[in-house]
Amino acid sequence: QVQPVESGGGLVQAGGSLRLSCAASGSILSINAMGWYRQAPGKQRELVATITSADITNYADSVKGRFTISRDYAKNTVYLQMNNMNIEDTAVYYCKVTCTTDWVHRRDYWGQGTQVTVSS
Repeated sequence: QVQPVESGGGLVQAGGSLRLSCAASGSILSINAMGWYRQAPGKQRELVATITSADITNYADSVKGRFTISRDYAKNTVYLQMNNMNIEDTAVYYCKVTCTTDWVHRRDYWGQGTQVTVSS
């Protein structure tokens, strides 16, 4: 079983920065992609940023130029640097890891989430 664990959430003022980390543990043979998603109260979960094993990145329009995703596959870890944050960034942030544990099946594994709150 694969378990991603997020850390780094908290309270920050508008205009401030936070860095999230997600470390995945378990019998991982190969990671295809890692990413961050968020869910605000009363809203659906949405993509924030993803990065593939080829270092191809994808960002939601709302975070382009402010957030940066990076990864360390040797440590099975993905990071999200969030700068110039605003109140609309307030949400629970979830990490998703797409990987294989048997070279046959590729599955998505989700972390339990970390709360990010931006105050005015």
